[in-house]
Amino acid sequence: MATRHRILQLLQDGHFHSGEALGKCLGISRAAVWKALQSAGELGVRIDAVSGRGYRLADPLELLDHTQIYSALATTSQELLARLHLFEILDSTNEFLMTRAAEEADSGTVCLAEMQRAGRGRRGRSWVSPFGANLYLSVLWRFAQGPHAAQGLSLAVGVVVADALRELGITDVQLKWPNDLLGGGAKLAGVLIEMAGEAGGPCHVVAGIGINVCMSEDVATEIDQEWTDLTRHADRPPPSRNALAGAILNRLLPCMAGYEESGFLPYLERWRQLDALCEQPVTVHSPSGEVYGEGVGIDETGALRVRHSGGISRFSAGEVTLRRAQ
Repeated sequence: MATRHRILQLLQDGHFHSGEALGKCLGISRAAVWKALQSAGELGVRIDAVSGRGYRLADPLELLDHTQIYSALATTSQELLARLHLFEILDSTNEFLMTRAAEEADSGTVCLAEMQRAGRGRRGRSWVSPFGANLYLSVLWRFAQGPHAAQGLSLAVGVVVADALRELGITDVQLKWPNDLLGGGAKLAGVLIEMAGEAGGPCHVVAGIGINVCMSEDVATEIDQEWTDLTRHADRPPPSRNALAGAILNRLLPCMAGYEESGFLPYLERWRQLDALCEQPVTVHSPSGEVYGEGVGIDETGALRVRHSGGISRFSAGEVTLRRAQ
């Protein structure tokens, strides 16, 4: 895999490279180059092979890079970053950090992957995670006061991601309770918070973020809801994935570092400004059944408020869908 990754790094420039030149650069045979390129095809990376010219990528590709991500971080974020893990393939960036947390990894440990074999959304749903196309990022933080100190964190992370996108020129992004980001009404990104620990004692939290950057239509057939990506939503070339990772970490690391003290309140007004459900007809799918009504925002704890025939109800958990007005 290391050889394959190094060859893809060389091919990122979009130019043709002969097998001989690639082999010489990496100190391997032309046969080893060919084998690595065949392996890249198994990841969904398309390679143009032209006799007499060599190999090049059929589609633009930008691989994640430690140096570029780190250099995009503000000094404060660099100080909060404990370790930056980059992988070509993982089952799940969240799963990796949950395992590392149990092995005493520090707060501020970050993990990104080019591809996930078993990316997850809420309630065990799969998150389609093709190679080099999107951003899959997770951050570990430890909370001394226990799980209650992380109340509303998924909503705060949604605000962080929306503001990072705005900083990069991606506007018209809304938040859909409890953990989706929408672009033009379609799903653009999602947040998955996982935690472990005792109710009355310290816990560790992993905040996972998946953002669709440039999704292939072929791969997207696996998605079971309306979706978009940064390329389609902004109608412009998407930002560099390394710059995107840096912009998110510049906001997410300080958010998680200060959340135990601040809680959700500093993010409440911004969340309300971006609320996709406010004054919209919604259906809430809760453990006690379905509730039909109109979204009327969230309260100070991050609970969803819905007006219906029986009054206004609060929901701290559940799924919500927008529905057509009757």
